[in-house]
Amino acid sequence: MVDKLKISSLSSLVLGATMGYYGNFRAGAIFLGILAASVFISFFRVLAGGGGILIVPQRVRFFRVWGLHVISLCAGLVLGISVSGSIPRTLSLGLPGEKIIALQGTLLNDPRSLSSGSGMAYLELERSAGARGVRTSAKGKILVFFPERSIPALKEFGRGSGVYVEGSLGNQGDPLFRASAVHIYRPASALEQFRTGLRLELTRRFVKNRWGGMALALLLGIRDNLDTDLARGYREAGASHVLSLSGMHLAVISALIAFVLKRPLGLKASSLAGAVFIILYVFLVGSQPSLDRSLIMYLLGVLAVFGALPRDPASLLSLAFLVQIVWRNDSGMALSFILSYLALWGILCIGENIHELWRGKVPELVLSPLTASLGAFIATAAVSVYCFGELRPIGIAAGLFIVPLTTVFMIGALLWLALSFFIPVLTAPLGMGLSFLYRVLDALVSFSAKAPGLVRPNFPLVLALSLGLSALLLYLGARQRTLRSRLVPLP
Repeated sequence: MVDKLKISSLSSLVLGATMGYYGNFRAGAIFLGILAASVFISFFRVLAGGGGILIVPQRVRFFRVWGLHVISLCAGLVLGISVSGSIPRTLSLGLPGEKIIALQGTLLNDPRSLSSGSGMAYLELERSAGARGVRTSAKGKILVFFPERSIPALKEFGRGSGVYVEGSLGNQGDPLFRASAVHIYRPASALEQFRTGLRLELTRRFVKNRWGGMALALLLGIRDNLDTDLARGYREAGASHVLSLSGMHLAVISALIAFVLKRPLGLKASSLAGAVFIILYVFLVGSQPSLDRSLIMYLLGVLAVFGALPRDPASLLSLAFLVQIVWRNDSGMALSFILSYLALWGILCIGENIHELWRGKVPELVLSPLTASLGAFIATAAVSVYCFGELRPIGIAAGLFIVPLTTVFMIGALLWLALSFFIPVLTAPLGMGLSFLYRVLDALVSFSAKAPGLVRPNFPLVLALSLGLSALLLYLGARQRTLRSRLVPLP
């Protein structure tokens, strides 16, 4: 008989928070509240022996455990609904959209160049203007498309600077603004100016090399100089997540920090030093939902090192989800947030169960990355179909080669950057190695991209298969662990 899957009350809390955040199940919260009350009333009746009910230890434990799950689920629902309700969903322009000719506000992120030469960034609104000098206050954030001639100045002033844009709202009142003229009326703070200057300096150093655009995308999230054919190749090879800053990139950086600091400082001191470095790194790169998730998990991991939290990746992932939706209540609406959490959940839960089933049958060198890739693919398949209308199964196999080679490239690019500051003469031979690795990745990605994908598969079918396969793998994994634990070694 298979042991029951262990579900912690934290899992129930996260499930409730997810339901409340994305579904706003107020009626469900009321129903579960009534159910929780019923469970606890029954529980106390069992303890008191009322109604002729015998006090059976197993029955008491059932009510105690599942009552806690129901209460956790209800608490999660309330939390999710509260956080979801606090997200600013309305854009207040102060004037009818067709009468607006200008907007004023603060740049929320670093302007990004598009393939057309123009650029875009989000603007935190302060005022809007109409014809004949009419001005009024405005509130909310709006996506602004900037003309090509304004991009160099916008990048030089960077995030946090005050911008006045003239133009018009998008067609049919879409929440975007197409600027025809741009005026920078307020510089960013001194700290933001330092950050922008450092980003510009790093960009200047990397763009001199053919491989520099990829290094900037992997290390700083700047994709302006990335070869468009290579970026498309990564997407068609099912490996576009490799180019998007996420846990993989932060893991590489944190591993390097641990390698350098752990021996001289010790585990706890090096963890604290690493936390400071990671916070500074995320500040330099810029806040992104998937990167914020990795940062929160790293900081929670530091607490686990000090014994304040259990050293369980699944529990840390659950806590990170709760912290992030409370800290940045609108981040959960971003696709990168959803894919990031689903992918890591797939790796930790589905992938680990596949690993348990195949352990001893496949070499460990191949098994670990393969099961991680399979877990992430199964967990994110339905969302990929719903949002992109396609699936790229080739990414499962291609990732076995692309991910480790990209990791080596990242490490080499970081070393090259350090040498460019301290020992510039050594950058030439390392640059040759990076150039060769760049060509290898380009060829590998181009080859993998030729594999056909599944275009417009049936979403309900993919969702049902993903859920069914996930449940089956969780069951089989638990069964396999039970069988292994019952094996008695021969004397």
